[in-house]
Amino acid sequence: MQLWAGLGNPGAQYAMHRHNVGFMAADAIAETYNFSPEKKAFHGWVREGRVGSEKILLLKPGTFMNESGRAIGDAMRFYKLDVGDVTVFHDELDLLPFKVKVKTGGGTAGHNGLRSTEAHIGNPFRRVRLGIGHPGHKDRVTGHVLGNYAKSEIDDLAGMLGAVAAEASWLAVGDDARFMNETALRQQN
Repeated sequence: MQLWAGLGNPGAQYAMHRHNVGFMAADAIAETYNFSPEKKAFHGWVREGRVGSEKILLLKPGTFMNESGRAIGDAMRFYKLDVGDVTVFHDELDLLPFKVKVKTGGGTAGHNGLRSTEAHIGNPFRRVRLGIGHPGHKDRVTGHVLGNYAKSEIDDLAGMLGAVAAEASWLAVGDDARFMNETALRQQN
């Protein structure tokens, strides 16, 4: 089993924030692969299913971004998973909007959800970095991250989420390079 966690903040007022794109990715994957209905568990919401032949537990922590790691750590320990079984989907300032990159381990780049996850489970978990772009000046970062996607961005957002979900089978089998390539190709069409 693998644990895939989408990061975000709970509540309707945050639903379209750039910071919630991890939640959006988890929902897109769950819908594409007909995962079980959402249920409360591990300080959040979980759905179970398969991506290809791999069993996946999708988790959306309900602890707010700064405490995401608590929910991820609880689920990981309950299922006796290793840190290498964990994939976190999150917003990434240092990528152009709607670009998708994957890496394992590394720094947290000031991302509170990643910082919390690292504190609770250790470092070498896989990260699916979903680009939101940088607003240009550090004083504008908080408003950008906690701002809603613009109407003009919705089609590109839907395209990225659709591509991530459609190509998730490559993530499930650990072919991160193929996942990134196929996601990029799908977004070009």
